[in-house]
Amino acid sequence: MASTAIPNTPQEWKQSLEELPEGGKIPAFFFAHGQPFLIWPSGDRMPPMGGITELQGPGGPLASFLKDFGQTLLKKYKPKGIIVFSAHFETSGERLVTDYGDENPLLMDYYGFQPALYQVKFKSRGDSALSQRVVSAFHKASMRARTTPITENRGRDGRGFSGPGLDHGVFVPFKLMFGDEFTDVPIVQVSIESDMSPERQWAVGKAVAELRSEGLLILSGGLGIHTFQDVDACSPTRARDIFKSFHRAILDAALVPTPQERHDALVALTSHPGFRPAHPREEHFVPIYIAAGAGEEGEARVLYGMHGGPTIAFGV
Repeated sequence: MASTAIPNTPQEWKQSLEELPEGGKIPAFFFAHGQPFLIWPSGDRMPPMGGITELQGPGGPLASFLKDFGQTLLKKYKPKGIIVFSAHFETSGERLVTDYGDENPLLMDYYGFQPALYQVKFKSRGDSALSQRVVSAFHKASMRARTTPITENRGRDGRGFSGPGLDHGVFVPFKLMFGDEFTDVPIVQVSIESDMSPERQWAVGKAVAELRSEGLLILSGGLGIHTFQDVDACSPTRARDIFKSFHRAILDAALVPTPQERHDALVALTSHPGFRPAHPREEHFVPIYIAAGAGEEGEARVLYGMHGGPTIAFGV
């Protein structure tokens, strides 16, 4: 029987990861993808960013969790492919699915960081058959979708970056989860819906839910709290009560036991008083609805409950 405690310590999250069931459909996961601070160069002084660097720096709990998380996914599920959604890849009305061939390029979609963060390496590969399979799942759900090749700008994120490649919401956490070179399992990235509608994101997740039965791993990355207007919003000790209340509401909504009531509770989070302070723009929160839609049946479990996260398995 799974533990009902919210896992905030290494011992607790290791237990939660160990208790994930094996066999059958692979759960869909909303995961805390963190910031570039996660891979901040050793020896370089980090800027004073309060709770952001406290929890999401290279020596913080999120970096440690992601290493355990990635290795658990590979060991338990031996995925044939990884389908990843990120807060940093948006399109309107049409899903784009990367089809980058033998090596996925990286899109350094950030600015103002140390030179070393623009020389980051994460070697991975795509797979055209996997990309086409994802497109066909969207078509089956009567959704527009197509592949985007390495020769095409894949679409903008909310801040204006564009170009081909996996964005930092993928390569930063994946570097910790899977190592600097990870070519055993193909990775394709899919855009989220730019209108930020929870129901549309949910439908995107439902469209790819059948792929879980085919040995494909669905990961949807964002953050429970994402604001630079209050750098202590991510601090479990210094955050204002409105942020603590919103974080708790996320966990409570995810743990609602029945699928329809869980759906309603998760969608209602956008009306919580803490939602807008925690998310001046919604792009880092709405990926939770993709994972929830892909795993709407069964249960959901919190795997990492640290303030500012979390990471949740849907369809367990």
